[in-house]
Amino acid sequence: MDILSPAQIFDYTVTVGAAKTGRKFLSTIVLAFLAGAFIAFGAEGSNMAAFNLLAKPETYGLGRALAGAVFGIGLMLVLIAGGELFTGNCLIIAGVLDRKVPLSKMLVNWLVVYAGNFAGAVCIAFLMSVSGLFSGGDGLLGGMTIKIAAGKMALPFWPAFVLGVLCNWMVCLAVWVSYASKELPGKLLACFFVIFLFVTSGFEHSVANMYYVPAGIFAKTNAAWTAMSGVPASRLDALNWGGFVVKNLFPVTLGNIAGGSGMVGVLYWLGLKK
Repeated sequence: MDILSPAQIFDYTVTVGAAKTGRKFLSTIVLAFLAGAFIAFGAEGSNMAAFNLLAKPETYGLGRALAGAVFGIGLMLVLIAGGELFTGNCLIIAGVLDRKVPLSKMLVNWLVVYAGNFAGAVCIAFLMSVSGLFSGGDGLLGGMTIKIAAGKMALPFWPAFVLGVLCNWMVCLAVWVSYASKELPGKLLACFFVIFLFVTSGFEHSVANMYYVPAGIFAKTNAAWTAMSGVPASRLDALNWGGFVVKNLFPVTLGNIAGGSGMVGVLYWLGLKK
């Protein structure tokens, strides 16, 4: 199996970034919608697998590990089936630094992909809320969906930012190491373990949160699921669209940019190319 060296991975990352910013708008927005949906599928599947374990302090760590094992399928779909993911596209900074991609094109790509990811993730959150699946475990899944969303909304700015940095440091490393292999098994194995680590650790991923928090917002309209959540009324009131954008999505997105672009793209440029 051919494996690219770190320097070759950097060059390949630059090539991929240039191709991404050269795509037409329709192609980019459709692939971004799909990527948002894929990550949301990973998020809802991880919740479905682990909600009962997450509800108990003595099995919480095991639940995080199980969620981590399932969530990675979302990124695998993005990498193999095709998709434009904002967090992964933070690596386009490598092309900007290598003077192969204009800064303006990177920023436009980020904006379009972010919007498409949001639409795809919220679509899955809505479909899950009307599917009846949140009634699983006598409504405990719906309750845990609300509890997870409320917990994310309760994060102060700096912890949310730092958790965003740590998250996309891992996510971009997962994409980075997947580029090392030209064969499907190598790509899957390379990204699986890094994503497993990020989810098990409890870091904050902006696109995943585009599922987690809207799913909680939709779920809290059901009185039975709200009762199962155990979330105080004051925190339920704070679980709304405006609060989501300002209190969670904004700091986590900034952290994701710093973690992916700064800790992977910039540092590998300094270490391998400058």
